[in-house]
Amino acid sequence: MKLVVVLMLSALPVSCYAGSGCVLLEEVINNTIDPTESETQYVEDLQQLIPGEVTAKALMNLKGCFLDQDTETLKKVSEMMDAIYDSRQCDSY
Repeated sequence: MKLVVVLMLSALPVSCYAGSGCVLLEEVINNTIDPTESETQYVEDLQQLIPGEVTAKALMNLKGCFLDQDTETLKKVSEMMDAIYDSRQCDSY
């Protein structure tokens, strides 16, 4: 699970625009981390971005991995995202 999170989020420092104006990406990340949003609701919220059933199933599995985490882990993922948004590399974006 932690490897999935690292791989999913590792591309974000490269595309730092997330913390400086890409509201949709921030919303997707926040919904992914949110322990109160179900897998079904998560996929419904992302329906406009999902090209097919395979992607929908993958997103349900991804959300399920986050739902299996404790509150402390989810809080740390949120803190990590804030650190990425506030990083020196993202300052110029």
